[in-house]
Amino acid sequence: QVELVESGGGLVQAGGSLRLSCAASGRTFSYLNMKWFRQAPGKEREFVAAITRSGAVTNYAASLKGRFTISRDNAKNTVYLEMNGLKPEDTAVYYCNADEPGVVQSYWGQGTQVTVSS
Repeated sequence: QVELVESGGGLVQAGGSLRLSCAASGRTFSYLNMKWFRQAPGKEREFVAAITRSGAVTNYAASLKGRFTISRDNAKNTVYLEMNGLKPEDTAVYYCNADEPGVVQSYWGQGTQVTVSS
């Protein structure tokens, strides 16, 4: 079982920045591929960014590339999402997700709210 705990959300003005963190426990962190998703009110959950186990490869939703940066620190069992140039449409609950190659089950955190005011 993997436990994921997100933090770092909050209220920020448009154009501002936030860094989200997701701390993992219960499995060797370097075994896990990590992703961020978000869900805005009334919308489906959508992919934001992903990072491989070593951190060597990252992937982003096309609309977010250049503003958001995913990174990880395997020594701290933590994945980060740096968000810059925030827009009101970035307002959502941001979720951390973990999966392990060869294992069907994936894991979700409880989410952290990000609100961007105009």
